[in-house]
Amino acid sequence: MIPPEAAPAFLDAHGWGGAEIRPLAGDASFRRYFRVHAPGRQAVLMDAPPPHEDPRPFIKVAEHLCGLGFRAPEILARDLETGLVLIEDFGDARMREVIDAAPEAEHRIYADTMRLLARLHRHPAMDVPAYDRAHYLREARLVTEWYCPAIGIAADQAGYDAAWDAVMADLYHDHRVTVLRDYHAENIMLIEGVEGLDGLGLLDFQDALAGHPAYDVVSMLQDARRDVAEPLEAQMLALYKYEAGAEGDFDTAYALLGAQRNAKIVGIFTRLWQRDGKPRYLDYLPRVWGYLERDLAHPALAPVRDWFDANIPPEKRGGALMEMAAR
Repeated sequence: MIPPEAAPAFLDAHGWGGAEIRPLAGDASFRRYFRVHAPGRQAVLMDAPPPHEDPRPFIKVAEHLCGLGFRAPEILARDLETGLVLIEDFGDARMREVIDAAPEAEHRIYADTMRLLARLHRHPAMDVPAYDRAHYLREARLVTEWYCPAIGIAADQAGYDAAWDAVMADLYHDHRVTVLRDYHAENIMLIEGVEGLDGLGLLDFQDALAGHPAYDVVSMLQDARRDVAEPLEAQMLALYKYEAGAEGDFDTAYALLGAQRNAKIVGIFTRLWQRDGKPRYLDYLPRVWGYLERDLAHPALAPVRDWFDANIPPEKRGGALMEMAAR
């Protein structure tokens, strides 16, 4: 977490000369974050180095969300050639840790996240690519491309694609709202001194697409990184549907997108371990498999469930890969 070489000159050019730069965080991508301290103020420096990262989508979505009245970070300065972006600092009160320290706040905070989504989904999708068949299948295939080989399975790829096509056909063409795609408890900051929805600071939305509203609901309520109890999940799903006036069979879409997302995450976390040398992500696999198994139990997912039953036996799910890696 050494600051990028171009950071001092970038900060100097934008009125932050001489500011102290301290490591803040990295994530599952090539992006890194630093906190910038100057007398009486502070900000966050995002390092999104080309060619691995492109900060323009983050800037575009942030400005769109701010324009709608949501609390995405204000963009204070940018240099697209170096990938440096100076953004508003929302502080250190992240939703996950706040709830861990004060469990009595869990229901209230989750309810706010559902109301925020309902408010966002009243607006038509912004000008971003559609969450179409190519995107859904590319993500779902991460299971067959990474998890199956890692666990020692030669999977039926053609059958896998056909199973998803059989259940997702309607969702392939549903592009009605802006889908943030990583809307969960580690990407929500609770802004000090601000109550309600205005106090929810949004992060990590640079991969936004136009898709179905159930995607971000399931992203929050089937969180790969923290347990969400089933009663709370059911209550929050019902709250979202009420607040959004959800029409049609929203529960089926929720299960379909939950299965697709959790299959994707199984593959991503395997790749982070195997390719990127980040074994800690294997610790999350039992939880993600638990969500996936629950989603697959929905009757609408029968073709996909049948594929999993035929290709990945129960003993090779859950924590099987974590146990294998530990040997």
